[in-house]
Amino acid sequence: MSSEMVDKIARAVLYEGYLLYPYRQSALKNQQRWNFGVLYPPAWAAKQTGSDRSFFQMECLAACEPGAALDVSVRFLQLADCDNGDRHWQEAIEQRESVDSLFVTDLTATPFRKQFTVAAAIDVSAGITRRRFAVEWGIEISGLQIREDVVRFTVRVSNLSNTPAQSREDALLGSLASAHSVLHMRGGKLISQTDPSADLEQPVASCRNIGVWPVLVGNKLDADTMLGSPIILYDYPEVAPESKGDLFDATEIDEILILRILTLTDAEKEEMRRSDERARRILERLESSPPEHLLELHGTIRGMRRPRGDAWSAWDTIEGDPVSSASVLGVDLKKGDRVRLRPRKRADIFDTLLEGKTAIIEAVEVDLDRNVHFAVVLEEDPGRDLGELRQAGHRFFFSQDEVEPVASIGRSL
Repeated sequence: MSSEMVDKIARAVLYEGYLLYPYRQSALKNQQRWNFGVLYPPAWAAKQTGSDRSFFQMECLAACEPGAALDVSVRFLQLADCDNGDRHWQEAIEQRESVDSLFVTDLTATPFRKQFTVAAAIDVSAGITRRRFAVEWGIEISGLQIREDVVRFTVRVSNLSNTPAQSREDALLGSLASAHSVLHMRGGKLISQTDPSADLEQPVASCRNIGVWPVLVGNKLDADTMLGSPIILYDYPEVAPESKGDLFDATEIDEILILRILTLTDAEKEEMRRSDERARRILERLESSPPEHLLELHGTIRGMRRPRGDAWSAWDTIEGDPVSSASVLGVDLKKGDRVRLRPRKRADIFDTLLEGKTAIIEAVEVDLDRNVHFAVVLEEDPGRDLGELRQAGHRFFFSQDEVEPVASIGRSL
């Protein structure tokens, strides 16, 4: 098991949807929590007709060797009610419990059961009062021998709290938010729930998973760790190595989120700082990040395969050096020159919006068919510097017949 790889994925799951862009409490999307995998107090869950539940159940198979053992950890966020005299909000506190060295032979004979309590607490610091309700929960782990060398494990985590709740916000204070489990095998191999061998397809299909889905994580050669995820993942998910930190959205859209955050107004940034301690740390990290971090996020290609036929060889044998300029209406245009945009293709809304706009050539580029394109940034764009860093949304491409030269009067930066 690669503990670092597993911890990265588990942490991404833990904070998925915790606080959403623009990371301000006044934003409509942040006035109600969007955490996945919430285990509500039983009394509240029993009154709801939707998907609110007080437990999750994870089932998976493992090929076990003699003396095999199982380690199980459960992680969740406990929400605290915060008050600074002017407003109320909720912050999260990470909770984690583990049970280790559960021998498979014992689990197939008698289920393992244990209850846990997170005590109530009140903390006052820096003018903020944080209140936490007591949360009680339990875990049950059992094994069923379905073949001589194959065991089906069942992990059930239940909220046992009797927190009174008149509203969902009250119920969340007694809940296990983003609850998930991590199973680690010693002396065995866990079986993929999505890609089992042919002889295990039927036993895998009989597994009953409620509220979570088992995915293999860690080292593919080991196949010894399974995450019971409350969000849909594939086996062996990875957080992009270019990502420099949490944005509470692990779907690899860091670049666009960062650009959006950096273009918030000063007033919006100040509210973001005051909304949540983790939001404040995000803003401080991004404002101090060098431009190279954004460039690392842009245009990364993984798993590129050599295409069939002559496409690759054609690319390899293009004659001539990259062009630095191209002629339009008898004028030799190069990087830094000003042009008027005259889109002809009308391929999208930008071809209409950018008609007649003045732009500055950022680069002259040639495609595989030797067609020349001008990469431009709008002269009036306040985020023009982002376009010069080759960021999407601030940099556009036009062919030679879609631009007109504009007499240069110097370039103001």
